[in-house]
Amino acid sequence: MLTYLSWFFYTAIFSIRVFMKKFEPYHFRKKFPLLQNTRSPRHDKNGKQSAIVYLDNAATTQKPQKVIDSQQDYYCHYNANVHRASHQLSSKATFAFENARTLVQGFIGAHSIKEIIWTKGATESINIVVQSLARNTLRPGDEIVLCASEHHANIVPWQIVAQQTGALIKILPLTKQGYIDVTKLDNIITDKTKFVACAHISNVLGRINPVKKVIAKAKSVGAISLIDGAQAVAHLAIDVEALDCDFYVFSAHKMYGPTGIGVLYGKKEHLEAMPPYQGGGEMIKTVSFTQETTFNSLPFKFEAGTPNIAAVIAFGESINFLAPYLADISKGYQVYEQELLNYCYQSLAKIAQVNFIVEGIPDIGVIAFTLTGHHNHDVATTLDTYGVAIRSGHHCAMPLMANLNIDGCLRVSLAAYNTMAEIDYFIDSIKKFLLEPCLEQENQVEKGQSTSTPTNDMADILTLFAKTKGWDSRHREIMLLGKKLPRMEKAQRNDETIIAGCESLAWLSVEQDSQGLYSFIADSDAKIIRGLLVVVFAALNNKTAQQIHDTNINEYFAKLGLMQHLSPSRGNGVLAIVDKIRLLANP
Repeated sequence: MLTYLSWFFYTAIFSIRVFMKKFEPYHFRKKFPLLQNTRSPRHDKNGKQSAIVYLDNAATTQKPQKVIDSQQDYYCHYNANVHRASHQLSSKATFAFENARTLVQGFIGAHSIKEIIWTKGATESINIVVQSLARNTLRPGDEIVLCASEHHANIVPWQIVAQQTGALIKILPLTKQGYIDVTKLDNIITDKTKFVACAHISNVLGRINPVKKVIAKAKSVGAISLIDGAQAVAHLAIDVEALDCDFYVFSAHKMYGPTGIGVLYGKKEHLEAMPPYQGGGEMIKTVSFTQETTFNSLPFKFEAGTPNIAAVIAFGESINFLAPYLADISKGYQVYEQELLNYCYQSLAKIAQVNFIVEGIPDIGVIAFTLTGHHNHDVATTLDTYGVAIRSGHHCAMPLMANLNIDGCLRVSLAAYNTMAEIDYFIDSIKKFLLEPCLEQENQVEKGQSTSTPTNDMADILTLFAKTKGWDSRHREIMLLGKKLPRMEKAQRNDETIIAGCESLAWLSVEQDSQGLYSFIADSDAKIIRGLLVVVFAALNNKTAQQIHDTNINEYFAKLGLMQHLSPSRGNGVLAIVDKIRLLANP
């Protein structure tokens, strides 16, 4: 009887705990203030503005209120530097700071807190391994193995160190489904291999790579393995000891944490053998002008200078927030993510113009596709006017795009705060885009032609945009202007006229008349760029070189409400267009 009652008692407690832990998407979503407060141009059936549909979670996730509050709490109540003072504020800050390190250790199953190094993010973590270890051990002819689907952050540092040391880079190919092809491991990873670096999950393909097999193969030839876990940490329970990788890197901002903070996990024996990545405060034990400077013990040897204390503390809070969902016995969080993925993928598959860039449904909610007859930037910018945030371009994976023989793609990336209703709205928005009269696919134009004369006066453009209210209206005007731009002849769209720095293809040529006035003709495969070319030409066409260089393009775009198109970062490349015009117009 006692045994039966004990069994009944513990079964009841277990059932209650499972019930209490059941994942509820609505309550999960309510924890994120941006999803409640941010408004978009679209309206619901009652005419009320509704929250934005955020489907760009592979780039960065939104932050729950607790994570946001933890940063503010630090600055408001115990702001002080860590490790360096005996006063109470510093002690409290240091405790919270180091507690976050302990949380990370438990979150990924590391053996020791000494194996947890704070960095600015996964990118810096990779660079530390490359410059502190690989650069000091690689020799000419040694080989580094990467995967064909890697993010640039896990390619470029290795290319730099290969140039520095004379090492060679070899590439693991992909299957048709986008996974690392394990049948090729024996041919690629050999006795010459010294480092193997690959992503746990591709940021474009959403495939969970067979990293355990890759790590085991690397170990069999004595190579050091590094796994980029940036896309994995928000979706999988990570156990670095079970994986047996030498290094594992990730960023807080992709797992509901703050930006500017990340982790380098490394096996203790490697970290101890590596020289410091940077010099400065905190990473030293003793400093002397007359004797050799000695370095601090792990993990502080790699943490020079005052760290991002507030972000580290908030990172700890994001782990407190996320870890229970990933560890939930009922798997409700991951089950819901899979349901979202299946629903979104199947809904996209029903649209005839959708082309998935690899075969089969992804393993996590990262779906990459193109729309037949439409440029990716045109799709993404139009969806933005409907209040849907997705990403377009090469997604920092240009070698993968080349491997797939595409210039770029669209990427929808889901998180557990997304809803089926949001997916429905996203799908309806794509269908609306495909039916928009002003966005109908244009026939391939071999020779320049236009049904109307493009506006070519700055004053006309300023007047036109002064009448527009809101980003959606300005976007529509840009797209309509793009239809007025005469197309360049196919022969003119070549390597000599192409504009570098534009993710879409764009071409520009110039003529100068007897009066010294410059006239430009240009084209692009993206309608949004063609419209922006009309805007730029209204300011710079038929001007002298001096007038072109004297034109304040920033002020002009600010008056038009189009300053976001002049962003110097990756994007539509309008600055690259303006720079080329100024280069061609020599005063």
